[in-house]
Amino acid sequence: MTIVQPSYFSPITQYATILRSEEIVFETADNFQKQTYRNRCYICSPNGKQLLNIPIKRSPNGKQKTKDVLIDYDTDDWQKNHLKSFQAAYRSSPFFEFYEDELLAIFEKKHKFLLDLNLDTHLFVMDALQEEKRYSKTTSFQLTTEEDDFRFLANAKLKFDLKLPTYTQMFDEKHGFIENLSILDLLFMNGPSAGIYLQKIPIVLPNF
Repeated sequence: MTIVQPSYFSPITQYATILRSEEIVFETADNFQKQTYRNRCYICSPNGKQLLNIPIKRSPNGKQKTKDVLIDYDTDDWQKNHLKSFQAAYRSSPFFEFYEDELLAIFEKKHKFLLDLNLDTHLFVMDALQEEKRYSKTTSFQLTTEEDDFRFLANAKLKFDLKLPTYTQMFDEKHGFIENLSILDLLFMNGPSAGIYLQKIPIVLPNF
């Protein structure tokens, strides 16, 4: 089994790890941390690498469990903004139209908890990859675990020694190849064959 953080349209390296695993355990009992892929993703836009961030409600006492984080719909029309960003970046991509209806269905919902949204995006991705993996959720936090621990992949600020294989991106003639974007970038460009690309990625280790 492999333990990972539930994240928002996770980066490519996380799905390369998931596809190598028989069963996934999502960490939900840890304290929520800022600057992670839990509530953000990066796409390739006409202006280069673009951050898409989900606003969340902060806990009055500072700390809150990942499973308890609430999405904030009061301060920002983030769903509309994210959809516009996806459309501006990928409307002309080979497979955007193929996945558009399922993508719209996710944003038509008003998920109360960030975890529920992230699990919804995970199911969307697995269906797009035509893969089935059992998953469960942690009930208590363990600093060390017997599972293969890839929770570090959710740290958006952690530096990896990555040399990922290139694939055609929408604006690579302008910006060059951008590594480890959201899995959506790979799906919109490669469709179901994205899984073949993911199998080529070596196991990613942290550069602590």
